Amino acid sequence: MKSRIILSFLGLVLFSLCYDIHAQTGTNSPYSQYGLGLLSEQSQGFNHGMGGLALGLRKGTVVNYLNPASYSAVDSLTMIFDVGLYGQVTNFNENGRKLNARNADFEYAVGSFRIMPHLGLGFGVIPFSNVEYSYSNTTSVGSSSIVSTESHKGTGGFHQAFLGLGWQPISCLSIGANVSYFWGNYDRSISIASSDGYVNTIVKSYISHVNNYKVDFGVQWQQILSSASTLVVGATYGMGHNLKADVEARTTSTNSQTAVVEEQSLVLSDALSVPHTFGLGAAYSYGRILTVGADYTLQKWGSLDFPEMDDRTGAFVKKRDLLADRHRITLGGEYVPNIMSTRFFDRIHYRLGASYTTPYVKVNGQDGSKEVSISAGFGIPIVNHYNNRSMLNVSGQWVRVSAPGLITENTFRLNVGITFNERWFMKWKVE
Repeated sequence: MKSRIILSFLGLVLFSLCYDIHAQTGTNSPYSQYGLGLLSEQSQGFNHGMGGLALGLRKGTVVNYLNPASYSAVDSLTMIFDVGLYGQVTNFNENGRKLNARNADFEYAVGSFRIMPHLGLGFGVIPFSNVEYSYSNTTSVGSSSIVSTESHKGTGGFHQAFLGLGWQPISCLSIGANVSYFWGNYDRSISIASSDGYVNTIVKSYISHVNNYKVDFGVQWQQILSSASTLVVGATYGMGHNLKADVEARTTSTNSQTAVVEEQSLVLSDALSVPHTFGLGAAYSYGRILTVGADYTLQKWGSLDFPEMDDRTGAFVKKRDLLADRHRITLGGEYVPNIMSTRFFDRIHYRLGASYTTPYVKVNGQDGSKEVSISAGFGIPIVNHYNNRSMLNVSGQWVRVSAPGLITENTFRLNVGITFNERWFMKWKVE
């Protein structure tokens, strides 16, 4: 049995090494050029359809890494794995000009099992943010024939490989923590080329690599209201700190006529940070039939400095007014007609959710894009001759990202996840 656990953990470590290569193609959004990129929702198969509801959810059949206190709910017989992927189609609209883009990617891989009574362990690899965009603008200089082309391009993203514990010291209280290896990079560039018989090109690149840590804490209070109903209140705290990462601003000027290349490099030390994050949520459950809940999360990005090139002075500095506090409100629920029924449709988990998120970046001095999301999905029990607790999770999600005077994005995303809930630790009796 121990060998299975070791092999499973090694498999996730190997996945994390490959993840940095494959998890950077999940967006084409120009909004990913700001801050640390487009932030991941960090939900998974069982709660995608509920809008990402998580902080008050406490179930022993899933890996709820958004509140590590939930790990203590995992029962003593099972080993849980959850893997997920997604595909999406996005429509970009700017002043009547429209463009469609398609993306697909492997999203996450997580696992959990019980170490001892009232103590559970969680582990896995999850995304934190994504940077992937490419666009350009071409304009004429005055009434002349000179043409100027400005191209923007960026790649990268940040990820977490975490290990966490959840402990239930008394029947109604659970506490937990995740410790993550936080890594990633971004490479953003702005290229300006002008032509007046020869070509003069200026390329400004912003490059950073991060290898650091991240720590998140969670607590859950479970109150039994009646023989059939339960209320769980959950709270989380993510420790904000400096990532000790340097950001390089590199400027290269090329004159095709004289073949002269001029380069300048400025490095800003300790330029990136993750914010203090606070979360509060509650979930009400009526037996195994109905679960409804709400979450609120606050990320204190507004108190962080972020690097920017001052075009007026030519200095590369950290500024305080480039980011803003990010608020997210989530509502969601799940309905199961009869989990013990022999009828197929009675055992399906039907899910619905919605969320609203304020921007954490500023664009040209104004607030960036707000996000509205509506999702629906279902979970199908995978039944074989000895197990009916594994689940195929499918959900559809519509996301609208918009800001006054900026690009509007409408995305339809299909999420597919499989939760393997196997009874590895059951002692079989042979007669």
